Amino acid sequence: MTRRARLLGVLAVLAAGAVGVIAATQTWLEVTLADGASDTLPVAGADAVPLLTPLSLAALAIGAALTIVGTVLRYVLGALTVLIGATLVYVVGRVVFAQPVDAVAGAVTDATGITGDAVSSLVSDIAATPWPVVALVAAVVLASAGVFVLATARRWRESARRFRTDAATASHMSGEASARPDAIDSWDELSRGEDPTA
Repeated sequence: MTRRARLLGVLAVLAAGAVGVIAATQTWLEVTLADGASDTLPVAGADAVPLLTPLSLAALAIGAALTIVGTVLRYVLGALTVLIGATLVYVVGRVVFAQPVDAVAGAVTDATGITGDAVSSLVSDIAATPWPVVALVAAVVLASAGVFVLATARRWRESARRFRTDAATASHMSGEASARPDAIDSWDELSRGEDPTA
């Protein structure tokens, strides 16, 4: 159960972060301008929600870190995951449910050169693609994964020995090192004219 909980928590964080990164590169909104032009302006997820890419990358880093950290850091990273997920739910949810003009303002400004309050008068219609909903679901999964990590972190098995630097391992290694002559020490003795086999 503990191994399954760890695997489930890590995979959920990594999957949600990966979906967020992918969604950031896709078209979220298509803007029709009031000037009568037939072409619509595509708005990518990273333009509609500038926080999406950095927070999704942070989630990927947290997912990777969760595979090796100890219990205390699991709680810290779990809380950070909840915070990132909740932030993404809020900012992506605005685009899904409200489709605010500020989400498309950058694309309109690039196309027309007009900035500020005048942008809203240029926008005739905003149509959404499925990607904002996909990103919102990923954000909800990310926040839920953070809660799951917090709930199960104490029961996760400790990291493998190669990632640990406890005193017992260090003393064991130093004892072995002192018991055997080091090849470098032998070369040093030879260079000084001493017999290392004596």
